[in-house]
Amino acid sequence: MMKECEYRQIALAPGNGSTPGPQAPATGKQRRRRKWESFAGKNRFFCDGRLMSGRQSGAFYLTLGLIFSTSGLFFGFDCPYLTENLTLAIPIIAGLLFLFVVSTLLHTSFTDPGILPRATPDEAADLERQIDNPGGSGYRPPPRTKEVVINGQTVKLKYCFSCKMFRPPRTSHCSLCDNCVERFDHHCPWVGNCVGKRNYRFFYMFLLSLSFLTAFIFACVITHLTLRSQNTGLLNALQETPASALELVVCFFSVWSILGLSGFHTYLVASNLTTNEDIKGSWSSKRSSEENTNPYSYNSIVSNCCAVLCGPMPPSLIDRRGFLDPDQIQLPGPQRKVSQGAKPEVNLSTPTSFFQSGLCVLNKTVPGKAAVVCATATPGRIKPSHPQEKTVQLKFQASRTGSSPSA
Repeated sequence: MMKECEYRQIALAPGNGSTPGPQAPATGKQRRRRKWESFAGKNRFFCDGRLMSGRQSGAFYLTLGLIFSTSGLFFGFDCPYLTENLTLAIPIIAGLLFLFVVSTLLHTSFTDPGILPRATPDEAADLERQIDNPGGSGYRPPPRTKEVVINGQTVKLKYCFSCKMFRPPRTSHCSLCDNCVERFDHHCPWVGNCVGKRNYRFFYMFLLSLSFLTAFIFACVITHLTLRSQNTGLLNALQETPASALELVVCFFSVWSILGLSGFHTYLVASNLTTNEDIKGSWSSKRSSEENTNPYSYNSIVSNCCAVLCGPMPPSLIDRRGFLDPDQIQLPGPQRKVSQGAKPEVNLSTPTSFFQSGLCVLNKTVPGKAAVVCATATPGRIKPSHPQEKTVQLKFQASRTGSSPSA
C-alpha cells in the first residue's frame, strides 16, 4: 500500500493567512470560454462546438473508408463500361445514392443525438432533499425510482447517479459517451455516435440508402462481369477487371448484414420501438403476466412511421456554444464545478483507492489566481467507503512557496 500521496489544489482566493502568488501580466482582452470546452460528457467537438460526435471514432472512419473505396472502384472501373454498353443512367443513379449515403452518415455522426444537460449542484441538492423527504403516507416506489402513467401504462423513471436526475421516459445513460440520451436507441460504433431522438431519422435513412447502394453496385458488377465473360470467359473477365472482383466480394459479404439491419429497424419504426426497448423486452408480454403494451405506439404503422421519421426536429438541449460564467468554471466530469472565492474541500468519505490511484491530482489554473496549495497526505484515519478497503491513517499538511500554516 502506498504510504504517501501528494495532490495539488488551486487556491482560488486569498485568505486564512495565505498570500497570493505572483500574477501573470495581463495580455489584452481574455478570451471567453464556451460551454463545449468544459462539457462533462465524453464527446468531441468541431467547428467551435457546432458539430459533435463520440470519442471512439475508429470504426466510423472505417465505415467512411469502405464506402468511398468501394464506390470509387465502381465509378472508376465499372461505370465506363456499363455507360458505353448499357445506359448513362447507371452512374447517375449510383452518384445520387452515394451522395445521399454520405450525407446521412455525416448527419448521424455529427449531430447531437438528444443529450440531456446534467443537473446543476443546486438542482441536485434539491432533488436529494426530495428523495430523503418524499412526504405523504401512501404507496412509495423503491428509492431512486419514480413512477408515471403514460397512456394507462406505468413507466418507471430511474435515477441517474452521473447526471444527478431522474431520467425521462425512454431515456438511458450511454456508458461510452457518459451522457443521458433522450429516446436512446443504441450507441453505434460504425457511425461514431449515440443514436437517439435527434439523429435516429438520419441513421435509419443511412441504413436504407446504404442497402440500396450496396445492392445496386452488387447487381451492376455482376452485370459487368457477365457482359465481359460472353466474349472472353469468366476467368479472363476477372483478370481484366480485378477491381470488379474485389467489389463483388465486399458487396456480397456486406449486403446481407446491411439488409438485415435495415429490416430490423424498419420493424422498430413501424412499431415505434427502440433497440434498447426491444432488447430488454420492455413491452413484451412474456416479461410480465399482466398486459404489457407499448404506451408510445399509435396502433398504426403509418402513424408510427410519421411520428418517428417525419416529426419536427427537436432543438438541442445543451447550449454548446454558450459562454461560461466568468465567476464559475466547470471542469470536465460529473458535477465538478469550482467557484471563485470558494474554499477547497476534501471528501473524507473517499475510498482509499482514490488516494492510491493518483486521481487526486488537480492541476488547473484559474485566470488571475496563480496561487497553488500543495498538500501531503501521510497515514491518518478515515472511514473506508467499501468493506474490502483497509482503514488507513491520513494527516493533511498544507504548504506553499514561502511560509504557510499547517492545516
